[in-house]
Amino acid sequence: MSAPIAPDVPTTAALAGRVLDQVEQVVVGKRAALELVLATILAGGHVLIEDNPGLGKTLAARSLAQSLGLEFTRAQFTPDLLPADLTGSFLFNQRTGEFEFRRGPIFTGLLLADEINRTPPKTQAALLEAMQEGQVTIEGETFPLARPFHVIATANPVEYEGTYPLPEAQLDRFLTRVSFGYPTPAEEFDVLARRVARRAEQVTLDPIIDAGGLLSMQQVVEGVQVERTVITYCVDLVGATRSDERLAIGSSPRGSLGLLLLARALAVLRGRNYVTPEDVKHVAIPVLAHRVTVRPELWMTQVDGKSVVRELIAKVPTPPTHGAEPGPEA
Repeated sequence: MSAPIAPDVPTTAALAGRVLDQVEQVVVGKRAALELVLATILAGGHVLIEDNPGLGKTLAARSLAQSLGLEFTRAQFTPDLLPADLTGSFLFNQRTGEFEFRRGPIFTGLLLADEINRTPPKTQAALLEAMQEGQVTIEGETFPLARPFHVIATANPVEYEGTYPLPEAQLDRFLTRVSFGYPTPAEEFDVLARRVARRAEQVTLDPIIDAGGLLSMQQVVEGVQVERTVITYCVDLVGATRSDERLAIGSSPRGSLGLLLLARALAVLRGRNYVTPEDVKHVAIPVLAHRVTVRPELWMTQVDGKSVVRELIAKVPTPPTHGAEPGPEA
């Protein structure tokens, strides 16, 4: 049974901790990555998980949906997937003699867009309106999506044949891009031992909260305080991506807004109602690395978005922290 929500930071942090504890029972040893995914959801955003096959991407999405009490739908993105297969379409009902709208898998609480880079751009673009506006338009008619609505998309970074890399316009719609990585030997042993102990392949988790509770938690995040110096720090970090000679394209203002949004959610997860520069640093790579484009002549080198953002974090001056005296709300 889902727990009631009190509109304050301590309760929100405690419930978020319970969600992470439960999901980590099945997604072993990935606490830091799961924290980023949950923070993205609390910030009202969408997540792109880019990782090799078999590292728990689908399991993590399903487990989070169950723990958050959200309706969960998985859409397998394939080369022949059409936009209507995702959004739904009007079908003729012979009994009534009228066209009826049949909803697609996008009408859910949490959509897993599995292997999003395997479907053509036209179908990828069908997600744009849903992710940004919370609605879909079909044959001139607009249908609102449920609230909350979140997308967790997965992509395989090592296979390129038969894939369609996400264009910058769609990458920019994902608040964060994260990866789980391979487990340590001890973590992998734990995965196998737990599988033997439960004697079943599938794992069903009890909801910690429900959709209404998640909306309340998101409202708590909206009330987090942000000092002017921290806002300026976000602007400076993003501005540095636009002047770096290694980058052909720097981050848009959506990147600085993403820094602020995710830093607020992270502060709540850590039990604070104010943001520190360290929060911004912690989320800078997952927020900014996929929003910058490295110059073509550097593609064959070790330079990538992550390495550039990491260096910029070290380069841009960090403002002093006045955590006890938070400034105006953002």
